[in-house]
Parts: sequence; structure tokens; C-alpha cells
Amino acid sequence: MTKPRIRSRSKLSDHDNDRNAHWMPFTSLRDFQKAPRLLTSAQGHYYISEDGRKLYDSFSGLWTSGVGHCHPQIVKAVQEQVAEMDYSIGFQVGHPKAFSLAERLVDMAPDGFSSAFFTNSGSESVDTALKIAIAYHRAKGNAQRTRFVGRARGYHGVNFGGMSVGGIAPNRKVFSPVLLPGVDHLPHTLNLKKNAFSKGLPNWGGHLADELENICALHDGSNIAAVIVEPISGSTGVLPPPIGYLKRLRQICDRHGILLIFDEVITAFGRVGRAFAADRFGVIPDMITTAKGLTNGTIPMGAVLLKEGIYDALMTGPKRTIELFHGYTYSGHPVAAAAALATLDVYETENIFEHSKSLEPIFEEAIHSLSDHPKVLDIRNFGLMGAIELEPRENAPGERGFDVHKKCYWDEDMIVRNGGDILQFSPFLNSRPEDLEMIFERVRKVLDSID
Repeated sequence: MTKPRIRSRSKLSDHDNDRNAHWMPFTSLRDFQKAPRLLTSAQGHYYISEDGRKLYDSFSGLWTSGVGHCHPQIVKAVQEQVAEMDYSIGFQVGHPKAFSLAERLVDMAPDGFSSAFFTNSGSESVDTALKIAIAYHRAKGNAQRTRFVGRARGYHGVNFGGMSVGGIAPNRKVFSPVLLPGVDHLPHTLNLKKNAFSKGLPNWGGHLADELENICALHDGSNIAAVIVEPISGSTGVLPPPIGYLKRLRQICDRHGILLIFDEVITAFGRVGRAFAADRFGVIPDMITTAKGLTNGTIPMGAVLLKEGIYDALMTGPKRTIELFHGYTYSGHPVAAAAALATLDVYETENIFEHSKSLEPIFEEAIHSLSDHPKVLDIRNFGLMGAIELEPRENAPGERGFDVHKKCYWDEDMIVRNGGDILQFSPFLNSRPEDLEMIFERVRKVLDSID
């Protein structure tokens, strides 16, 4: 039986002008308006579409909702908190849950971390970390350390700082003339001739970390404030680090007195089977940026976790002086803090990180089952993160991946995220083996059906 595509007139509007009222993020708006894909509710591993269909979510929100949508324990915590105190000023006044959450996060973090600065998103976490890096070096008497090093194909959000250290060309193109000066980029580590269809960490590419030494030689390492990388690049299409790569970056940063920032907005909170990818890889940065899984996507919130020495260096000057002139109206928001505390409880009581780790070989086998498909160029995975890179259509890059996204939605009752011709997968941390197998059976069916 053919499933209904969409009614001739969407509930979006009876008037085109109303359709344009909501400028959606990272969306092909004119294509969307032809056949809107609208979700009206969610529960567990599923969304409900406007036309009443149950859609399996193969991306667990947007790398966000690892324990499923509308988890009752998190919902209850949010409902109780918003009824008790909806908002609390965060400047010169605090509330207990923000302090409790900070303590929980510091306890979860690798050894040597002492404090958390709260934000509202991953983008804000990145910009906060960059500003703290500058402030730290200035407080240490090294005001000349103002340069940053990011990485090609890195994604660090869409604020100006994050775009500047990020390396995804379409995100930078329009804004390039006004991005931060003094930013260099390491090469990315993907090479399909050397490491296509790698399972887990690729063997080739660890030497690419040595490019940081060349950047230090060019500018003198004493002028560089921080290096920021995702332990596993996510939004660009899941690029696991080559064996030894992250350790080499840590060594070079230590040699030159450069801070190392891990952007763990995607990788933290069980996505790679541990609280943080830093733990999984045994490489400890100086700062860790987080968001997404911090609240299971329920309420926007992010945090920057800092090593003890960074916080201490800024605690100078008269005692009534503000040590860091930075923050947000909603930093440590009480409802977000309640959601985060409940989320951390769920991770612990339901053994989510352990379960996620146990699913890794099943996920790896399931995603690589498509390695024989003629439309597939590469498959990459680590933890519960994976990508399938498709052969682009001639003179139409990105169209095949976009068609897979739409056809999965309409014909296979499943949400699949595409970034151009790269299909990205971020299954629920509490998935069942049969869920993972089902995802890629449906993807294969769609790939067989399209040009």
C-alpha cells in the first residue's frame, strides 16, 4: 500500500506569507514548503508526524536525546521545577540546582577539572571557552597569546568565534570577511584512499597532528592561545581520529604552553560509551565544551568544564571585582538545571553509558552491512556515531543524500539526517539490537529505490 505523501494543503498555512514567518535553521526552505515535514509529538524512540504516522528517529533528536524523547523522569523534574521557580537571575545571585549540577559535572569530568560555566547551547559553550582561553593567558601575563587553531571540516557552532575556528566551508562562506583574525586550521584527517571503510579508529593519519608544529613554527607557539578540536568530528560526517592523533596534539600543546579544548557537544554523555570522549581516548584537555546530551535535549543548556588552574588564574584583583566579564541571561537556568540533574540521574540509574558501549559492535556490523552497496563511497563509525558517504550524482552534489532523507521520511517512516551526500546516524543510547538492524535495512531499501 502506498503511504500518503502529504495533503494538498499543509496545516502550515492557508497563506504563503505565513509559511515564511518561521525561518527554519539549516533548512532548504523552498523545498520544505512544497511538502512540509511536520512533527507534532514524540515519545521514546519515535516522533508522530502531522499526518499521524509513527516515525523512528535514527538520529536521537540532533545528537541530543540519547535516552529517548519525553523520558518521564526528566519530564517530571522539569514540570516540578517550572512550578516552583521558573527563572532566577544569575548575576550576583544564584540558585542551588546550578551549584549541584556544577558539582555533578566536575565529579564526572576527568581528574583535574574543578568548575563549570553554564551556557545555553554548544555554540555559546565554544565562544565561552575561546574567551576564557584569552582571559586566562592575559591573567598569566601572556597577553600576546591571542591566536587560535581549529581544524578543517571542524564544526564548533555558528557564533562568530565558533565559525572562525570551525572549518565547514558553507558555514563560513558568507561571513568570511568578518570572522576572527588570527585563526589557523589543521588539516582534516579523512582520506578515502587510505582509510575508507575503517571500522573504529583509522590506522592512517596520526602524523597529521604534526601540522600543529608547523603552525607553531610559523607564528611562534608563544602567540597561540588554544587549539580546539572535536575528538570525533560529527557534523561534517563523523570523522574518528586516527590512532595516536589526539595524544600527539596534547603533547604539542604541552610543549608550547597552548590550551587544548575538546568540543564534546556531541561526544559527551555516553555517545562513545563513556561520560566524555576524553576518558575514552585517555587524552585530557584543558577545557571541555558540552551541551545536547546534558539535558537529553529537553531544555537548551550547555556548559564549559575547566581545569582547576584556569579558574584559579582568573581569581585575582580586588575581591569585589567581577573576574570574568562574560555570561548569559539564562546561564544556569533553573529549569534547565533541573532537566540536566534528572538526565544525569537517568544515565546513572539506567546504566546508559555501559549499555551504549555494549551496542557498539552491533551498530558497527549493522552500518557496515551497507559497504557492498554500489552507491556507497565510505562508511565510518565510532561509539554510537556513524556516517555513510554516498557517491554524488553527476553535477548535483548533495541531491542523492537529500532524497534519501525525504524518502526515508515519507516511505519508510524514519528520520535520517543528511549533510549533503553523507547520511549521519546517532542512535539512541538505550537502543535495542533490532532497532539498529532495522535502521539500515530501511536505508538499504531506499538506496535501492533511488537513482
